[in-house]
Amino acid sequence: MADWDATLEREAGRYADGEARLPDAADADQRQRQLTRLGNAAYGAGLCALMLGDEEAAREWLGRAATRWRESFESAPPGSWGRPIGAVKAQLLAGNAEAAEDAARWTLETGAAEAESPIGRYAACLALLVLGRDQEARVHADAIRVHPDFPAPVGDTLAMIAAGTDAVGFVEAIEAVLESFETRDEYLEDVPVADTVIVLRTLAGARGLTADLSSPLLPAG
Repeated sequence: MADWDATLEREAGRYADGEARLPDAADADQRQRQLTRLGNAAYGAGLCALMLGDEEAAREWLGRAATRWRESFESAPPGSWGRPIGAVKAQLLAGNAEAAEDAARWTLETGAAEAESPIGRYAACLALLVLGRDQEARVHADAIRVHPDFPAPVGDTLAMIAAGTDAVGFVEAIEAVLESFETRDEYLEDVPVADTVIVLRTLAGARGLTADLSSPLLPAG
């Protein structure tokens, strides 16, 4: 079991240290890299706060992560879809519906829906689901669920959410996503939380799809 208080303190320390060493705008490349690291640390802190049941702290840290990732995207290499994905996920995890919709609109404005890569289409699918544009989201979900470079359980779950009708299929798919987290050895910032499962369950819940999941990688309750 993780020591969530200690891990939160570690992530907050990483964030403070990184912020103190943030390059100025003249060094765009180094600045975007450091902003990404700041986003990662803030996200890790937010996940810890979620596991501790501290909704206020989680909202603050996750919102900060979304902001830093959006800032870093401006000068990031083409195809850096992890940043928009992270921004959308962070706001969903924070329970901030308005900010999640804003992040989703921004993600589509960056051209995610026109991306050919599976990670770009994943970004588009998440954004479209947040905005309630399920038919459009399903097109992307159906494409990535069979792509060899994308985790099939996540694609399957997204497709079930977009369809909104197969409750059994959704449960089977999201259980497979959770299993993939429980059997992995590495996590972002070394924070063992099944964040994607929480995000997918949030999107599904808005469509009346539920799954009774229990894991040390999920918040209690």
